[in-house]
Amino acid sequence: MAALKYSRQRESIKEFLMEQTTHPTADMVYENMKQIYPNISLGTVYRNLSLLTELGDIQKLSCMGGADRYDARTHPHCHFICTECGKVMDLHVQTTDVLLREAEEHFNGKITGCSARFFGLCEECIKKQKNN
Repeated sequence: MAALKYSRQRESIKEFLMEQTTHPTADMVYENMKQIYPNISLGTVYRNLSLLTELGDIQKLSCMGGADRYDARTHPHCHFICTECGKVMDLHVQTTDVLLREAEEHFNGKITGCSARFFGLCEECIKKQKNN
């Protein structure tokens, strides 16, 4: 790959994602970037998110039936997705390491990563259901 030209917009997108724990969608990133760069286009945001994903600087989380989410934490970790409100959260469990070790024991190829997603209701949605 040719040397990558520096981009303030790309760096701003990456910095924004590093500050987030909400795993924003491209539209959420776009709305935030418009505050800094009023003339930025949605296409520019999508291109930069794609490039940052390709470079391994962020990860894209494809959510079943919902918009893709983005996460600047690229180390192996699990995610929880609320099936009611769509919120995506990091889960801090050792499952990824255990799954990787077990998979490697039963696979003759080379495993380079693992992604685990858990689904259910978040705390806020459970509270809403109890109050209804």
